[in-house]
Amino acid sequence: MSEEKMPFTKHLEELRKRLIIIACSIGGGFLICYAFADKIFQILCKPWIEALPKEQTVKLIATAPHEAFFTYMKVAFIAGTLLAVPVILYQLWLFIAPGLYEKEKHAIFPVVIFSSLFFLGGAAFGYFCVFPYGFAFFASFATDYITPMITTREFLTFTTRMLFGFGMVFELPIFAFFLAKLGLITAPLMRRFRKIAIVVIFIVAAAITPGPDVFSQLMMAGPLLILYEASVWVVHIFGKKEKVEEAAEEEEQPTSTT
Repeated sequence: MSEEKMPFTKHLEELRKRLIIIACSIGGGFLICYAFADKIFQILCKPWIEALPKEQTVKLIATAPHEAFFTYMKVAFIAGTLLAVPVILYQLWLFIAPGLYEKEKHAIFPVVIFSSLFFLGGAAFGYFCVFPYGFAFFASFATDYITPMITTREFLTFTTRMLFGFGMVFELPIFAFFLAKLGLITAPLMRRFRKIAIVVIFIVAAAITPGPDVFSQLMMAGPLLILYEASVWVVHIFGKKEKVEEAAEEEEQPTSTT
């Protein structure tokens, strides 16, 4: 940590500078992605269209004159934000790095890199592994007297919340690794609070999923439970020893020398 303390106004100026760069990067990503918004939305709709009955001609509907336009705007903004994620994480790193110790810098820099990769991996897992089965399950309720008529706004809200949800869920091992390296959590602590974590996981899954259906919550909670157990092993391998174990080792050292 730097011995020279920055005044509060200097921190605000630094924060303003980083936020401006982040906003410009998101704006640039938005302009780039808007040119391909139609293609991006087609890719996003592909799992749903493939899940629908082949005889159904109407895939999505727009219930307002401006709905399709704003849908493409939202798609471009979301894709542009994802495109700007490396810049966003790098600017956050530059902002917090001066206030960290050297060991914390060495711990957090790989976290910044791998967190973006894990986020994209989680979103890809949701798109390629969960969406085909989830949409097929929902489309299976279509009958001769029930036809799915999903609006573009509802579909975009559902898919983006699920993709961002899976992206955030896959960050769990990374954050566990970072906290373990700092000595803030241990594997026995995570095992001790496993029951509470399961309850919290289902609450988070219910909050992230846009609908009240149990199937969507299970799609989110299932991988999160697996990742929690994986995080326990990550903390067990890379984390620091508990203070009780360290104290026991310190007590054994003098006795061994006598």
